[in-house]
Amino acid sequence: MTAVLAPRPLASAGRRAPVLRLTWLVSRPSAQSGAALLLPAVAFAVTTALMLIVLGGVLMFWAWPPDADGTTGLYQALSAIALAILAVPLLSLGGAAARLSARRRDERLATLRLLGATPATVAAMTVLESTAVAVAGAVGGVVLYALAMPLVGLIPFAGEPIGAISLWVGPVAVAAVVAGVALVAAISAVVGLRQVVVSPLGVRTRQTAPRLHWIRVVVTVVALAVGYGVLDGLSALPGFAFVVLAVAATFAVGIAVLGLIGPWAIGVFARVQARRAPDAARLIAARTVLESPKAAWRQVGGVAMTTFVSVVGGSGMALAGTVDDPSSAVLTGDIRTGILITLVVSFLMVACSVGVNQAAAILDRRGLHVGLDRIGMPREVMESARMRATMGPLLFTVVVSALVGGLLVFPLVGVAIIAAPLSLLVIAACFALGIAVVWLALRATRPVLTRVLAEPDRAE
Repeated sequence: MTAVLAPRPLASAGRRAPVLRLTWLVSRPSAQSGAALLLPAVAFAVTTALMLIVLGGVLMFWAWPPDADGTTGLYQALSAIALAILAVPLLSLGGAAARLSARRRDERLATLRLLGATPATVAAMTVLESTAVAVAGAVGGVVLYALAMPLVGLIPFAGEPIGAISLWVGPVAVAAVVAGVALVAAISAVVGLRQVVVSPLGVRTRQTAPRLHWIRVVVTVVALAVGYGVLDGLSALPGFAFVVLAVAATFAVGIAVLGLIGPWAIGVFARVQARRAPDAARLIAARTVLESPKAAWRQVGGVAMTTFVSVVGGSGMALAGTVDDPSSAVLTGDIRTGILITLVVSFLMVACSVGVNQAAAILDRRGLHVGLDRIGMPREVMESARMRATMGPLLFTVVVSALVGGLLVFPLVGVAIIAAPLSLLVIAACFALGIAVVWLALRATRPVLTRVLAEPDRAE
């Protein structure tokens, strides 16, 4: 009679699992592709640097002494609105960085669960790995922030360059941002861990399909209706500070609801495309999006949020252009400069998010690409499917984001300002740049797919 040998548990009663050693063995570069560690670290570095630069600019304006004509208060109000507009994309980029390579990590940890690792061991390993990568990236971001300060300090406000020292936020704020990035990584890791702990076999065999509830539509409609009502009733607020708070909060909520409705809308769009797909490339593209609408949204969400910012910013530049008072020329120029900086920061986030997410998507779908290659699918068809899986949702979300931005800015400036030539020029330029950034990122990640197909048996 043959004895059946059960796997030895990784942690037995009264003996703690070697969490540090297991984490190193599973996460070390020789155990997985170096890109699995480098990509999220780069995303965390860019997130940290941008967050510190934006925070430094806001603190600089709020350190200015008050003046008699209220100009300082206007600068402070506009900086608070810019911070509110950029805060959600920055946090989203940080969250996306924490979720990069999540499928490979989940599979490795699910295997450990099947071998006998306790949920506590898996949780500790997950948090440790994600936090370590986040801290390393955040420290690199602090260095990048220090290197960028002299260049950003050349930007003029109030008639003269602001100076590098004005952007220094102080050691306490730097430590707080690094700690915040690490906290975002840890929370994202714990949230993503629930599937591994509950059903490790389902994760290992990829049997779980994400579902998005229609309640997202209801929440989005209610949030936009409330935001429109708040902006339409600003005159009833008791003071300037309340007006600034209301505008900043409404725009922040507007960007946040894009992240809420975006994955659901992309899923609906992909289902329609899947039913009408006339060839293999379009069918694979639609099925790729349906596999995880949230992952598809992460590919294009940065451009969607930048589109929202471009509608708001373009309207603001057109509104500033209507001021003919020569004494306000410096203020008008500074408003335009601030809007352009907001757009530039948005596009830097888009470039980072799209590039890293595109490379990570190829690595996460290694099995699919290798399988298609082995059954004889041409490389051009795979590239076409990958392109369509991103560009189709991108064009769809750009239109939706522009409509949301136009809806919220309408009570403030009216349709004449939104449709002004300067406003339309800024919006069109941002559309073109956003689409070009995504297209270039897709082209730039072709070598990653080449490597995957050249090394089909490599474990990630």
